[in-house]
Amino acid sequence: MRAILAKRFMRLPHPTLSRKREREKNKRERRKTHYHLRMDNPQTAFLFDLDGTLVDSVYQHVLAWQEALESEGIPLSVWRIHRKIGMSGGLMTNILLRESGHEIDAARGERLRRMHAESYNRRSKAIRPLPGARALVAHLTEARIPWAIATSGRMETARPVLETLGVDFDRVPIVTRDEVRYAKPDPDLFIAAAKKLGVGIETSTVVGDSVWDMLAARRARALGIGLLSGGYASEELERAGAYRVFEDPADMLRHIDEIGGRR
Repeated sequence: MRAILAKRFMRLPHPTLSRKREREKNKRERRKTHYHLRMDNPQTAFLFDLDGTLVDSVYQHVLAWQEALESEGIPLSVWRIHRKIGMSGGLMTNILLRESGHEIDAARGERLRRMHAESYNRRSKAIRPLPGARALVAHLTEARIPWAIATSGRMETARPVLETLGVDFDRVPIVTRDEVRYAKPDPDLFIAAAKKLGVGIETSTVVGDSVWDMLAARRARALGIGLLSGGYASEELERAGAYRVFEDPADMLRHIDEIGGRR
């Protein structure tokens, strides 16, 4: 009898594990209810970059990277740093070190990453959503058009600015650098975001402010829409693959019915 009871108790799942699984299941169900996706009738899904696309944070990132580099005795002009914003932080660090003639090593890269995060988080209180950003995502939600956020940043720097957007973390799929092997210009972030939404990447549209977003979109076989709110020119975004370019989220919302955003 003892042996039988022991076997029965061994089969019982750990309470903490059961609660975690239940929470994940509830999240998935809420997302399905939120978007009412119909796989037999594919519709456009929008995969948004974060910095410079939904929130006005590009230049805070630039200054944070400049501070981090100077802490390692690497003086670099702001414009050089700006041209790399939007790509993977690790890749960006390696490129900047190589271009400035400094030695690349893992320990220095980790110090730079940590210093950048600290410097950026000090500046993040001043960051605000870009014009029309809240209205744009609210429109998509109301119209039951799937959307997600995919950022090269890690959650430690992304969370404070996501909160300024009023993002519901339980309903909106968010993919950060922590979750993929490679960030932009590799397509991993956007492919993962489409997967979380349960949509095909081929029917998705990537919205971003940098050439790195557009290159990642092309490599993922998605359409690309560029925004000027991150500092890149229309011609640069178009050369990198954008089929439409708008000033900011507000401008995109004004033309939403032209790009697959009809109710």
